[in-house]
Amino acid sequence: MRTDYTQIFQDSAAVEKYEHIVYAPDSYWSAINRRQREYLRGLARRAFPYRRPVQHDFACGTGRAIRILHGLVRGAHGYDTSAAMLTKAQEVGAYAVMHQIDETGPVPTPVPTDAPALVTVFRLLLNVDEAVRDRAIAFAAQVLPHYDAGLLVVENHGNAHSLRHLRHRRHGAKPWFAELSHDDVATILDRHGFTIVEQRGFALFTQGWYGRRWLRPIAQFVDDLATRVGLAGRYAVNVLYIARRTRPTLGALASGDLTPTASAAPPTPPAPSAPPAASAASAPEPSEETEGPRRDPDAESW
Repeated sequence: MRTDYTQIFQDSAAVEKYEHIVYAPDSYWSAINRRQREYLRGLARRAFPYRRPVQHDFACGTGRAIRILHGLVRGAHGYDTSAAMLTKAQEVGAYAVMHQIDETGPVPTPVPTDAPALVTVFRLLLNVDEAVRDRAIAFAAQVLPHYDAGLLVVENHGNAHSLRHLRHRRHGAKPWFAELSHDDVATILDRHGFTIVEQRGFALFTQGWYGRRWLRPIAQFVDDLATRVGLAGRYAVNVLYIARRTRPTLGALASGDLTPTASAAPPTPPAPSAPPAASAASAPEPSEETEGPRRDPDAESW
């Protein structure tokens, strides 16, 4: 995995390539973007029927997620470490207030806004290490302190359960190849008190299928159909996870902290002595609540 994405996108040439080649009108990622746009605009309408949300787009890049939701939010804020990315976002018509944030240090503080809010984190988790992932979701936890505050939308563009995984033996050691499973994403979100309530896939086939002229129409037709009927959520290369804040950050951690501080930990009461007749059979069953990331049982690949 590469860990220098922030440095890469300080370069205006890399930003131009990202905007005009990766997301060229006839590219693989442009097709995914079109499907995501249709889905997310529908999600915004049904999730926020009474009041439009304010969007907070973390690692906004060139503002793709902001442009997708234009007209369905009552305001938008983009946050990124790259000044070149923020400049390009404004050039291509991302209507938002842009904020350049530090690459390291404390979790950035979001602009205070009234609920509801919609936090988007696109094309970030796969490209960075665990500390940066936690930083992004800790940021979202500040915007969304409770269940009714709004929604978090996170993108995984390298699903480990997809056809892309078949390439991991050949490309796994290369710095640009990384993948995350659904459980990986759920675990990251769970650490900060988020529960996945919905997930949706947008491409069953890999980029190579779209690069072959005779295969492309077939792949595009199948991907369009699978996305529309909601059959691609588990095995798609590209997946969006919709989450709500269901509890405080795991344990005694403050949002964004990876280790508890001594002052944050409550005093431990003395353990009561066990009665003489106590046996292993009488011990209470362990709670399933702490044995893994929380997922809404009704959250399927819609």
